[in-house]
Amino acid sequence: MASKDDIKFLSNPTIGKQSKKYCRFKKFGIRHIDYKDSDFLLQFINEQGKILPRRITGNSLKYQKKVAVAVKRARHLAILPFVTDLLK
Repeated sequence: MASKDDIKFLSNPTIGKQSKKYCRFKKFGIRHIDYKDSDFLLQFINEQGKILPRRITGNSLKYQKKVAVAVKRARHLAILPFVTDLLK
C-alpha cells in the first residue's frame, strides 16, 4: 500500500474548494458607500468598466444596490469612466 507521502497529485487538491463568500460591508460594519472614493469603487468594476454582479463580489442585495448607485453617480460626475479598455 502507498502511504500519503507517496501519492502525487496531478493538480492541487485544494483548487476545487472555494471559501464561503461574505458581504464585506456587513463584516466590517461599513454603512455608507462614498461615490467620491474611486479607489474603493474600482474593486466592484471589471476591466471594461462594468459593475460586477453579486454572485462574484459576494455582497448582499442591500449593499449591492448601494454600490451600483455609487458607481453610477461617480460615472455621471466623471470620477469613473463609463467604458474603458484595461482599467486596472
